[in-house]
Amino acid sequence: MAGKTLIEHLNWRYATKKMDPAKAVPQEKVDAIVEAVRMTPTSSGTQPFELILVTNPDVLAEVRAAAGDQSPITDGSHLLVFAAWDNYTDERIDDVTRLNIEARGEIPLIHQYYGNLKSNYVPRDAEVNYAHAARQAYIAVGVALVAAAEQEVDSTPMEGFDPPAVDKILGLRERGLRSVVLLPLGYRDPAGDWLLPMAKVRKSRETMVTQVD
Repeated sequence: MAGKTLIEHLNWRYATKKMDPAKAVPQEKVDAIVEAVRMTPTSSGTQPFELILVTNPDVLAEVRAAAGDQSPITDGSHLLVFAAWDNYTDERIDDVTRLNIEARGEIPLIHQYYGNLKSNYVPRDAEVNYAHAARQAYIAVGVALVAAAEQEVDSTPMEGFDPPAVDKILGLRERGLRSVVLLPLGYRDPAGDWLLPMAKVRKSRETMVTQVD
């Protein structure tokens, strides 16, 4: 029997509003989603974000309180917090350079490329750099959503939270990080989720796509 196509998985997923707290996501499925995040492409391969995986019930309760009491945060079994670098620094870009050398060897082009990156990024305003890093984290959020759907794990991306409060709960600012998006993982509660029976709403291809030949 053939597996589901990507489009079938995307039609299956939705932003789950009510999760079943009695059902935990198996570790191998969480690992597959996390690995997909790790493999996400980013600008210049910098991967300027980190993933915080939260399962501690007390911490989840604190995050829920900082996120408008959204129940999937505590009813899901795992919470992914995407946290972007608060700035680009020489040290952070040098770390990326070292990773490239370890994987590809000493290539002069690598030093030149990341040297230019430091010259362009490091002098910029920190808020500009954070915004750029946050956009890279959003690429990873999209990959995580698709990976969760492929694993038939429910998820819902959340921007509706107090980032400074979540940063404090998780000690992110001390690590040079700022929370960007929350992504609870779990399993839908068919009896309790008002959104589940509703049709998926998307713009038509004709409305959304402009083809330039």
